[in-house]
Amino acid sequence: MDKSDSAPRLTRRSVLESGVAAAAVLGFAGPLRAATPPAQAPTPQALAAEPATPRMPVTLQVNGQARPLEVDPRTTLLDALRERIGLTGSKKGCDHGQCGACTVLVNGRRINSCLTLAVMHEGDEIRTIEGLAEGDDLHPLQAAFVKHDGFQCGYCTPGQICSAAGMLNEAKAGWPSTVTQDLTAKVALTDAEIRERMSGNICRCSAYPNIVAAIREAGGAATRL
Repeated sequence: MDKSDSAPRLTRRSVLESGVAAAAVLGFAGPLRAATPPAQAPTPQALAAEPATPRMPVTLQVNGQARPLEVDPRTTLLDALRERIGLTGSKKGCDHGQCGACTVLVNGRRINSCLTLAVMHEGDEIRTIEGLAEGDDLHPLQAAFVKHDGFQCGYCTPGQICSAAGMLNEAKAGWPSTVTQDLTAKVALTDAEIRERMSGNICRCSAYPNIVAAIREAGGAATRL
């Protein structure tokens, strides 16, 4: 038997019947949609009645000073430093830990403060760019950045300097990098080593040659990191 003989045949009558049926369904759906009340926006009273996120107490040791705070537990260390304490030297760049503009030192190690929560650092010693100088005496890295013009717009500079301070600590402790040739020898801060170790800090002005020169010079003088 030919399969084409058993297939339903499309006629003018069948097309008209399908159209009438579809119109009937849509016609009934319209009144149903009209009878459904629109969603109401929450009133200010309802919003006020919603429970707020509880605050958590935390005391941050920042640049040698205890700073007690009550913060939303979701507050990043960067936002606590900038918005709650007023230390705006650390910058919010990408807010994803990719540019390094927010770098600070925690217990002597460099971290991206936008990727960590303030409540995680109770009792830690936090040092920001504002705490590197001793009075009017610039930190050797700060002085070297000025001498070698290691900045243009200056937005990334606090993170660059804090990252360099942490990096020099790492090199002093003998930590290797991916370009270190001899893992048993003392780390030599060549240009290649400095560039690799500072690769997490982006300078959109591309002042990299001057930054490398500043860090290379300060590497022998930076004794208080």
